Amino acid sequence: MMVARRKKWSEMSPAAQRTVVVVGLAEVVLTTVALVDLARRPAQQIRGAKPLWALGVFIQPVGPIAYLAFGRRPSEAV
Repeated sequence: MMVARRKKWSEMSPAAQRTVVVVGLAEVVLTTVALVDLARRPAQQIRGAKPLWALGVFIQPVGPIAYLAFGRRPSEAV
C-alpha cells in the first residue's frame, strides 16, 4: 500500500497555491463574520448556547456556515 506524500508549498502549481490562499481567506472571513455576529447578537436571538456556538465556529469549514445558516433566529421587525 502506497501512502501519498504531502506536497510542499514550493512543489504546488501556482493555481493550487492560489486555491489554498483563497480557501484560507474565505475561512478566516467566515469565522470573523460569525464571531462578530455572535458577540453582537442578544442571546435570545440565538438557537442554543452562545458559548457552544463560539466553540463550534472554529470547526472549519462547517462551523461558521452552520452558525450563520442555523444558529441565528430571525430578528424581530421594528
